[in-house]
Amino acid sequence: MVLRRILTSAASGFDKTVGTAMLVRGDMIRSFDPAGLGPEARIDLLSTIRAIYDKPEFFTAPSSFFGEPTIPHVELARVRLLGGPDPGMVLDATWPSEFEPLEASVRTDYLCHTLNRTATARLFLHATPRPVVILVHGYRCGAFALEERLWPVPWIFELGLDVAMAVLPFHACRAPKGTALFPSPDMRFTIEGFRQAIMDLRALAALLCDRGASSVGVMGMSLGGYTTGLWATIDPTLAFAVPIVPCASIADVARAVGLLVGTPEQQAAQHQAIEATLRVVSPLGRSALIPSERFLVVGAAGDQITPLDHARRMAEHFHAPLETFHGGHLLQFGRADAFRAVRRMLARIGIIETRHAAA
Repeated sequence: MVLRRILTSAASGFDKTVGTAMLVRGDMIRSFDPAGLGPEARIDLLSTIRAIYDKPEFFTAPSSFFGEPTIPHVELARVRLLGGPDPGMVLDATWPSEFEPLEASVRTDYLCHTLNRTATARLFLHATPRPVVILVHGYRCGAFALEERLWPVPWIFELGLDVAMAVLPFHACRAPKGTALFPSPDMRFTIEGFRQAIMDLRALAALLCDRGASSVGVMGMSLGGYTTGLWATIDPTLAFAVPIVPCASIADVARAVGLLVGTPEQQAAQHQAIEATLRVVSPLGRSALIPSERFLVVGAAGDQITPLDHARRMAEHFHAPLETFHGGHLLQFGRADAFRAVRRMLARIGIIETRHAAA
């Protein structure tokens, strides 16, 4: 217990020193007001954007907002072969992202980024199709060389799953080097970015099902956890969803790092306005379309970037179990126990064979 407390404290300190600084410097939490407007003008701007997207039909019929999935025309490039007792192959998949912004005023600025108009994923495939888990990365991540170290890909593969590592819009190879344009200070850009993320992920799922996958589920970390929760409110065909150290509210993170301005009352009003504006793409904006037994939320006790309250809030919203480990957002000490809980859930719902449940 003493060692666990020491590790939790170390992980929390690392989050504060490295992670929060990364958020403040980056575009995710930077003020949505690059023009330097005051608190009241910020709220007026957010109200204008909310009026564009906050339509009843976008909540009652999510596909009217996010679109229906299609099977993309994909190009595959072999990366390497996988040896061992259960051999397979690693492929990089690319396909045109058919996304079109809903809001005309942001269309030109959004679509001028040509790198973002190609969706991509790295696939770890067995010789014959298996159930697939799509892994969704966090903010400012997504490079395959990094993601292969952040996720326990060999362990997941050995459970009998195929693995697909997706790249979110405006990240890694889909963005100019050194930038992360989504989420953005412009809330229109952020909303459209989540629309594109869901469209690309559903296209990837359709591609994998067309290949022969018996089911497709999703796990995501941080921003990927937010996206995982959002996807589960849109698509009833998902086999399971596991948000890990998720962001549940972008407004909460903005408040936590001190980027709301004015008096306490003005800051509270800005927080409420951000929540309302982003509700159409919030994982908390709709009920889940998959049963709670196919949901597992994972949080970290020492997390100082998306603190444990984010995971609790998401678990409560989805009536899902919450698994915690004692590390932080970046230094995830103890997360092996959480992944064992994921394995038990996958065995219980029949995604993997029960003989793997205690492996």
